Amino acid sequence: MPPHTPVLHSRLPQVGTTIFTIMSALAQQHGAINLGQGFPDFACDPKLIDAVDAAMRSGANQYPPMAGVPQLRQAVAEKIAVLYDHRYDADTEITITAGATQAIFTALLAVVHPGEEVIVLTPCYDSYLPNIALCGGVARTVPLRADFRPDFAAIAAAITPRTRALLINSPHNPSGTVWTEDDMRQLDALLAPTELVLISDEVYEHMVFDGAQHHSASRFAGLAARAFVVSSFGKTFHVTGWKIGSVAAPAALTTEFRMVHQFNVFTVNTPMQHGLAAYLSDPAPYRELPAFYQAKRDRFRAGLAASRFELLPCSGSYFQCVRFAAISDQSDAEFCRWLTQHAGVAAIPLSAFEPDGKQRGVVRFCFAKQDATLDAALERLAAL
Repeated sequence: MPPHTPVLHSRLPQVGTTIFTIMSALAQQHGAINLGQGFPDFACDPKLIDAVDAAMRSGANQYPPMAGVPQLRQAVAEKIAVLYDHRYDADTEITITAGATQAIFTALLAVVHPGEEVIVLTPCYDSYLPNIALCGGVARTVPLRADFRPDFAAIAAAITPRTRALLINSPHNPSGTVWTEDDMRQLDALLAPTELVLISDEVYEHMVFDGAQHHSASRFAGLAARAFVVSSFGKTFHVTGWKIGSVAAPAALTTEFRMVHQFNVFTVNTPMQHGLAAYLSDPAPYRELPAFYQAKRDRFRAGLAASRFELLPCSGSYFQCVRFAAISDQSDAEFCRWLTQHAGVAAIPLSAFEPDGKQRGVVRFCFAKQDATLDAALERLAAL
């Protein structure tokens, strides 16, 4: 018999290459400034590198405990207690993950059985819906309002006897919207009589501007009792390529989470865990992050004010959304390709975050870049 490759029936037949990969490749092809994919173009604190180097050289290079090194889990628990006034047990309620995407997928695998439903607020990060599909779950999408705020009446209407979980994200990617204390209290009241699990994606928790506060699900007793709270060291400390995050959840939820975690990644990079544990002993880096990114946001918004783009509000994250109707009547995907090829700046179309490709006439820029990068991009955008 000649060699034969079996035909596969895809578990994700509708999924192709992500828009982030496509736009980054297009930016490289055309020598464009990449404000599309959400990663910094500047280095992390050398002290963090030194801490990881010290861990490597001290011999911390073999498998760590499955749930994460105790020092890092304890540091995460202490940080949450200080910031959000909720005490998690580091041994039974904190797990270190291979990034936030793995954390969210593992939480879904732990709680969603085939045919059960997960409510997702759209637009949303592009991994959510494929993750639900891979679990055999059914996504029930609820659009955010035109201002990207939650519509609690619509969320309530979407709950059925098959609903198992609700997935939220604040500060929000892609819009930069931040949920308020009132939003979280409304959510708490809505979920209180239900058996729904909450998955709260809080990877931009330290990027909230204008003196506002991040309202973690951990801060609210009713939500904390039913929530997987997901955080990202990569986003917080400018090391997205390290792919390390954490999940805080009540012991009963964490037990189920770890059952899956031990078989899909088992554990996470040892020396980086030790390095992060040492680095977290000083709270200054994450306490200074709001001012650091607000300065970049303000610089970018001031530059765009001289352009024909319409700025949308940005209360958090490191993303700025804009309308482009005064420049083009193209679809947002077509406009992003044109912008990359002809203006030399890459962005992401908002329709990439919509399950049905809904058009809002909006594109997303990432301002987690060096000032020189932002200034060069702004010069090109102002010329449009």
